[in-house]
Amino acid sequence: MRTQRSGGILAGYVAGNSWLHRTPLAWKFLAVLVAGTASFLLLDWRASAAALSAVVAAWLTAGLGLRRLAASSRVVAPLFAVLFAFQWWQQGPATAARIVLNLLLCFVAAGILTATVPLQDLLDSVARLASPFRRFGADPERFALAIAIMVRSIPVLASAFDEVGDAARARGLERSVRARTLPVVLSAVDYARRTGDALAARGLGEADDDTPSA
Repeated sequence: MRTQRSGGILAGYVAGNSWLHRTPLAWKFLAVLVAGTASFLLLDWRASAAALSAVVAAWLTAGLGLRRLAASSRVVAPLFAVLFAFQWWQQGPATAARIVLNLLLCFVAAGILTATVPLQDLLDSVARLASPFRRFGADPERFALAIAIMVRSIPVLASAFDEVGDAARARGLERSVRARTLPVVLSAVDYARRTGDALAARGLGEADDDTPSA
């Protein structure tokens, strides 16, 4: 049986045995790559809408839940609304719709990947993909760790955005940009500081060279 986890579309893995859960990870990586490429190639909003519909259908048939999809949409809706309005003003409604639909296409495709692949499996695969760059001095494990921190930060920041929005509405400040953004920025900075302290306590993020300190 599937267990539904609350949160946004990138909030984490949802256990299950659907056809998408059973699909090899390589094919899922390829699908996300195709979705990202399509966002640049699709020049008609109707084609973008069709592609997004197909990805949403895949999401629903995998049993990931309409509630999770709706929760994530609520988080990104203000950003996409501003983007749509700006693009409509600059280039017209058709272009605005195409841009927003293509971004949603990438967003939902990435959500399918994180919802159907355990985070550790995803990070191990990223580390393997990055291993050829070791010869250039890159550290695949640190690269995977950076992605893990990014993925885990998304629901934290989304929750902060929701809480700040509720607090602003309760004080009648829902139209105040400062009241809705400054606390989120402060929360993000505090979260980054605490994450850095936790990494430092585990010996991560320190310089790898053996140069003695003065």
